[in-house]
Amino acid sequence: MCTHTYAVFSDCINPFPANEQSIAALQDLAEKIIDPIIDYFGRDRFCLTYGFCSKDLKRYLSQKDPGTGQKYGRVAPNRDQHMAHEVNQHGKYYCDRLGAACDFFIQDLSSEHLVEWILAHRLPFDSLYYYGSGRPIHISYGPQHKRSIWGFSATGVPTQQGLQTWLEAARLIT
Repeated sequence: MCTHTYAVFSDCINPFPANEQSIAALQDLAEKIIDPIIDYFGRDRFCLTYGFCSKDLKRYLSQKDPGTGQKYGRVAPNRDQHMAHEVNQHGKYYCDRLGAACDFFIQDLSSEHLVEWILAHRLPFDSLYYYGSGRPIHISYGPQHKRSIWGFSATGVPTQQGLQTWLEAARLIT
C-alpha cells in the first residue's frame, strides 16, 4: 500500500526524515536488525515492503482513493515506529516509543522461519508483528528493547494467542 501510494503521489511527497534523530534511529535499525539479516540471507532475497514514513507519506496514506473509497493505507503512526523520531506541528513525537521500524520478507523463506532465525540470533528488536506465513513481518528497533511479539487474528485484531513458543524464546534471551 505504501509503495503504491508513494508511486501515485511521488511528486508531492518528500520521503526524507525532517528530524536528525530519525536518521540516527534508521541507522540503528539498519545496523542492529537489517544488516545482520541481509548478511545472512543475502541482499537479493531481502524485500523491503514498508520503511520510513515521512509526514507527507502519512498524509497521503490517510486519504481515501476516490475510485474505491478506501484509505490508501493502514498506518498507526502513534505506535508502529515507522515515523521514527518525527515530530508533529506541536513538537510532539508521532510515536512516543521512538526508534524506527520496517516491514520486509525474505524471498523463498516463510515468515515463521524468519521469526525463528531472528530469535535464535538474538536480534535486539523492540516489537515484531507476525502477519502470517506468506506475508512480510514488521520489526522495530528502539530504546525500549521490549522484544514484544504480536500476531493478528483474521479480522486484524492484535493477539499473542498461538505465539507462546516465540514469546518464551524472546523472554529467555533478553
